[in-house]
Amino acid sequence: MSDHDPAAFGRGNPREEPGEGGEWFSHGDPATGERGLRFSCTMCGNCCSGPEGYVLVSPEECASLAARLGLAVGEFVDRYTHMTAHGRSLNEKITPSGHDCVFLDRERVPGKAVCGVYEDRPVQCRTWPFWPSVLRDRQTWERSKRICPGIGKGTLIPVSEVRVRRDTFRI
Repeated sequence: MSDHDPAAFGRGNPREEPGEGGEWFSHGDPATGERGLRFSCTMCGNCCSGPEGYVLVSPEECASLAARLGLAVGEFVDRYTHMTAHGRSLNEKITPSGHDCVFLDRERVPGKAVCGVYEDRPVQCRTWPFWPSVLRDRQTWERSKRICPGIGKGTLIPVSEVRVRRDTFRI
């Protein structure tokens, strides 16, 4: 199988389901009674950095990103991706913050981390922090605030929208 074969893009990432007790975020916050979750991106870049192989991409996402950059899909795949045990991932660059996504720019806007392909970013990026692994239970959501300062702040995302985002990408 070649690196450009769609089967080489396998999304073998673990499928994690919400924990016991159902959708805790639909029962209302104990302090406020709000149903749903608050989130507002602070452009800290923490979700764009982490261990190697963290930003999984599908063949369709590679095609969109290649078109955005004016590259053939094969050239994009060769230049900007690699295979991991979980599927094809965008390449990273080592920074003081960890393994940053190759498209993360921490210099353009002082104090902010800007996605260089924001409009065409992968589904994994679009759905953060509404991943099943983060929504497993209230404790996991609360722990995730240590990584993501936007969790629990900003706009209230209704339960129905949390479900849509959660069910779009499994990680």
